[in-house]
Amino acid sequence: MSAAGVEETLKDFWVSRPRRPQGGRKVAGVAAGIAGRYQLDPVIVRVAFVALALCDGAGVLVYLAGWLLLAQVGDEVSPLEALVGRGRSSTPAAVTVLLALAGLPVSGLLFNGGFALVSGLALSLGAVYLLHSSRGAENRPVPTAPGRRDLGAARAAGSDQEVGVDERGTAEPVRPPAWDPLGAAPFAWDLPEPGAERATAVAERPEAAVPCRRRRSRVGPLTFGAAMVVLAASIVAAEHDPWFTPPHVAGLLVGVLGLGMLVGALTGGGGKGLMWLAVPLSAVGVLASAAGFQDFRDFDGPAGSITAVPVSVAELEPSYEFGAGEVDLDLVGLPEGETARTTVRLGAGTIRVRVPRNADVVATCHTNVGVVTCLDQERQGRQQTVTVDENGPDGPGGLRVELDLRTSLGEVAVTRE
Repeated sequence: MSAAGVEETLKDFWVSRPRRPQGGRKVAGVAAGIAGRYQLDPVIVRVAFVALALCDGAGVLVYLAGWLLLAQVGDEVSPLEALVGRGRSSTPAAVTVLLALAGLPVSGLLFNGGFALVSGLALSLGAVYLLHSSRGAENRPVPTAPGRRDLGAARAAGSDQEVGVDERGTAEPVRPPAWDPLGAAPFAWDLPEPGAERATAVAERPEAAVPCRRRRSRVGPLTFGAAMVVLAASIVAAEHDPWFTPPHVAGLLVGVLGLGMLVGALTGGGGKGLMWLAVPLSAVGVLASAAGFQDFRDFDGPAGSITAVPVSVAELEPSYEFGAGEVDLDLVGLPEGETARTTVRLGAGTIRVRVPRNADVVATCHTNVGVVTCLDQERQGRQQTVTVDENGPDGPGGLRVELDLRTSLGEVAVTRE
């Protein structure tokens, strides 16, 4: 699977994307359109949307995007394209604007780096890619055919021969006389072109019977839908039960996919495409277990960087939490005789803290995978924790700094000025 292949698949998906039907739908027809385009049971697609909705609203955002970007049957373009003047859509412009505004709150969660939301969107894109790769050539939407021209307008101008018309309105060919001894009839010279008889015979040959195509197995789509339900339920359960760690959830998903492949093998070879999900998930589970990722919330929170230079203890936040990025705290300007406390939690990235030369420092520095440099102590690898309780060169007294710095993947560094 190359980058060019992925790009071509996504381009073809956009050109032949599903159309929302007018009948058999529950809301806007997004699920019914996807099911009809890729020959799936609409119930499976609807269950997938509900499961993704539990991932911080990912299913809602995907459904709104489908409503805006998928044209309805009978429309020229999608509602969003019609809004910018690219064609006609039966969806009113006011409704299109309201739908776009409705998606803004959920999109804001995406930019805040919610792990569940990002995972749900990634699963949606992966599902679209896999579906189109395996079934994109089938049931492609047919473009609207132009109207037929009237038969009378198609007649050649200037002909001085009348053409017979039967009662059905189709033109009758004019036949030459049955016997013309002098060969004077002009129609008798209307000989067929070379090879015309053969072409006529080939055209009149009955078409070969189209072989019945084997019905596709439903094991793959059903298993994929079940895996998404398990993922959504696990993310929700992780808030209440510490057993649902990333390695355990990856194991559950691999188990569901493996069961689906087994059922497919026993019922006729369905579900082979699940291998493309099972292998990466197995690798993710092994890496997450080796790295010690034990909580989905390790990567929860916004993604970004912050640089803080407080000059008073009141300006120092009690905690800083980010899903990914960099946290840079410069505590050199804090006054003497105070006690400064702060906690930093970072999913992936770098934590840097600079303290005054004479400050008394009590710090705990931890990383699941990465490098820890806590004053004069340095460690690297998996599950590294360094705890220091060190006075400044001037001895006890003066500014006291208490730090609790933790990252799941990255670097933690505490240095003196």
